[in-house]
Order: sequence, then structure tokens, then C-alpha cells
Amino acid sequence: MNPMQTIPDARSIPLDEIDVSDPRLLEQDAWRPFFARLRAEDPVHFQANSPFGPFWSITRFKDIVAVDSDPDAFSSEPAIIIDDLTEDLPVEMFIAMDPPKHDIQRRAAQPVVAPQNLAAMEGLIRSRVVEILDSLPLGETFDWVERVSINLTTQMLATLFDFPFEERRKLTYWSDIASGTPEMTGGDVSEEERLAAMGECLETFTRIWHERRGREGAFDLISLLQRDPNTADMVDRPMEYLGNLMLLIVGGNDTTRNSMSGGVLALNENPAEYDKLRADPGLIPSMVSEIIRWQTPLAHMRRTATRDVEFGGKQIRKGDKVVMWYISGNRDESAIERADEFVIDRKNPRHHISFGFGIHRCMGNRLAEMQLRILWEEIMQRFHMVEVVGEPQRVRSNFVRGYASLPVRLHPL
Repeated sequence: MNPMQTIPDARSIPLDEIDVSDPRLLEQDAWRPFFARLRAEDPVHFQANSPFGPFWSITRFKDIVAVDSDPDAFSSEPAIIIDDLTEDLPVEMFIAMDPPKHDIQRRAAQPVVAPQNLAAMEGLIRSRVVEILDSLPLGETFDWVERVSINLTTQMLATLFDFPFEERRKLTYWSDIASGTPEMTGGDVSEEERLAAMGECLETFTRIWHERRGREGAFDLISLLQRDPNTADMVDRPMEYLGNLMLLIVGGNDTTRNSMSGGVLALNENPAEYDKLRADPGLIPSMVSEIIRWQTPLAHMRRTATRDVEFGGKQIRKGDKVVMWYISGNRDESAIERADEFVIDRKNPRHHISFGFGIHRCMGNRLAEMQLRILWEEIMQRFHMVEVVGEPQRVRSNFVRGYASLPVRLHPL
């Protein structure tokens, strides 16, 4: 996985040597032909020798749904990334738990994204979007990731946690670093930096927990955990507390933020769709779902077989890692018509797998859609085009399909 090595042609290497866990595939946007070949020739594919250990790749839409819908055979424990978590920071989080513990902890946090809460947040989100967009320079090149995507999602995250607003960039930093080591996802963060950052995160949120105890009527995530009898003592289980904090921070930040950048790129790469949007801004809700499918901000989720299973004609053994490649399922032509194309007026735009499926389906999916919808509603009222004027810099990871920077220039109406 030397980042300087050239990625081989997907058609030229033996099938059993295809390793879709190589983080360069996402970093260099070279992943499509590898997954296309697996879907066509070996949709339940065993990789015996990866830096993250041996694992099965599930690459077709219907097979991913089948695995995601069967927590009895395919457990979320101990981890949702391909590698196992390091022993020096054995965090626990409800996305990497099975029922009943998963259900209890998820239920405690769920009210923050209940419909009435989302309705109350809409005005706040819109006011922040307006403030950010009105502060952007016209006719000058700037980084969309930094000025818009990170800025907006970090403000929203600070609201969900009722985190000190002036310190909100810490949330972005912790999110970026949580799974960014070479050992975890092929990233470029050192283990020392990760441990220090996670320690600071836990210390900060432990202090917030104690400061907030007993506060009545608040609907931030910390207050909700405190009020639920099943999670009221979570602060006394620091690795569980930290794990769930990181789940909520990464889930509320990385995914929405990279879809905000990915949507700009997709419209620039598909100018006929941008014309369609200008002609009919009523397509925005449909386009938001298409952006989330097209981007697939989290490339995979892992499960672990709880018993020997025959699946797709293959023998999966108890204890084997089974990786559902959402990024591949969303490009599966047998499940989605014109799956490799960006089409903002699809008949069934929500037919995608970016949010997962079954009991672990993304808790904040409606909040993500709402943020993206409001952003594009306000963009279309101000700008004829958000023009991409240089190559995007992508994140090195096999888990997060993200952008480090995206140079753009705004053209007014």
C-alpha cells in the first residue's frame, strides 16, 4: 500500500489478488473498475492477504441487504471497520453492538433527530447556511470543503451536542482522527496522535457530562443519554462513552460534509444535470438522495460471522470478517438503473444503500438530507454556478470516501 506505487489495471491482475481495502483506490478515485469486476465475476470474494487481515467482500446490492438484515448470523461486534480495534483504546459504540444492547443505547440518542426536533432545527440550519453563503467571495477561488462543508456541519454538530461554539473545530479534528491511522483504515494519522486526541475528547466530554447533570428539558445528545435510565451512568464506562461520542461525531460530520462537497463535484462533472436543476429547483429533494447515493460517504461496514454460513455459493466460517461494500452496492446495475450515472430526477432516488439497512440504518439520515436540501435551496437562490476550478484532494482511507479540499469559484445569478 505504498502511496507512490501505481495502482494496477483492474483487468490485468488475478481475481484472488484484488484487494479493495487498499486506501489508494478511494484516494485516487480508482475504485470503480475493481468493484465492477468483483460484482461481475466474484460477488462474494475472499481476500486472504490484506494489511487488515483476511476478509470477505460483499459487493452486490441484494447480498449487502441480506447481510445487513441478518444480525444473528453477521454480528456488528467487535468492529465495523475491516481491522479490529487496537487494544490500547478498546472503545465500544452502539453501531458495533448487537441487540439488545444496541437497541437500548440507540433508543437513548434517537430523540435528538425525532421529527419535531428536526422541524425546530430547520430555521437554525437555514440561518447558518445563509450566513455562510453570504460571506463567500464572488469570482475568487476558495476551498469549498473548508469554507462551506466543514464549517456548516461542524456548526450543526456543536448544536446537537450543545458544545462550546467557539471550540467547535475540535469536533472536526476528533472526527478526522478517530479512525485515521494506517492500521485502522489505511490513513496517515499516527497512533500517538490518535490516542492523544481521543484522550482530549474523552476528558472534554466527561467535564461536559458533569457540568450538565440535572439540567431539565434539554434535548442535546449528552442530556438525552443522562436522562435515559439505561445510559444514565455511561460516563462511568469511559470506553463506552468515548465510543458512542465518536460514533455520533463521525456520523454527524464526515458523512454530511463529504456529500456537501461531492454534490458540487457531481454537478460539475454532469453539466446537463446542473442545467436540469437550474430549470427546476423543485428537483432538489430528489437530487439530495442522488448525491448521497453517488457519493456513498462511508464506503463499507464490516460484520463478523457468528457461525459457519453458506452465502452466495461460498463457505463463510465462524469468526470470518464480512465486509459490505456500500460503495459497490450503490453502483450495482442489477439493482439500480444507470447506476454509474449521476441522475438528479430518478424515479426512486431513495433506493440506495448509503445509510445502511436493517437495525443499524443511519439514525441521522433525515437530518443529513435536511442539511443538504437547505444548502442547495439557498445556493440556487444566489449562484448560477459553483464552479470546480481544480482537482479535488481526496482523503486517504478505505472507510471514509471524503475530500480534503475542493477549489471552487462562484458565479452569481
